[in-house]
Amino acid sequence: MTEEYKNKTIFPPKVQVFRAFTTDLNEVKVVILGQDPYHTPGVADGLAFSISNRAAKNRDGSPYIPPSLVNIYKEIDSDIGQHQNKTGSLRGWQEQGVLLLNNVLTVEAHKAGSHRGRGWEIFTEACIRYLNEVRPHLVFILWGRDARSKKKLIDTKKHLVIESAHPSPLSAYNGFFGSKPFSKANEFLAQNGEEPINW
Repeated sequence: MTEEYKNKTIFPPKVQVFRAFTTDLNEVKVVILGQDPYHTPGVADGLAFSISNRAAKNRDGSPYIPPSLVNIYKEIDSDIGQHQNKTGSLRGWQEQGVLLLNNVLTVEAHKAGSHRGRGWEIFTEACIRYLNEVRPHLVFILWGRDARSKKKLIDTKKHLVIESAHPSPLSAYNGFFGSKPFSKANEFLAQNGEEPINW
């Protein structure tokens, strides 16, 4: 991987590859599992679906929000009311115990899925197995085929699994919209004595 960073444009920046794991795994309440980082330059920040504070700006100076995140915000609005986050950074979710994990932690610029099958899946599956074993009553939100393939690692008698199509514009209308993951997650957390997430 070090050679790839030398010879190709890889995202997120090397220092942010493991940023999802700055979340205290002993405090995790919700796991959102995606596919791989944004492959548009300057966007990925090491947290699944989140964007860097240094991400590109629109002509009006507002942050560029990738289409998948736009759709996530639309689903929040439809599910539980107006979303508050306008920056695109999901660090606020992380601070509340949401692990924002991609199935694959790196990607080559402009080449979605380019680092599949290189070993990241072994690492992220081990993380899911660990959380499944040691944490009580987690919510696993699995978006897209890659994420949904991990359902077999999760004890559904112990944890809540919410699965749907990926929020990408290519698939959001095939089951992501209307899936209500945010209200379902908060209901489950409340039922199990946990503080709901401020989405």
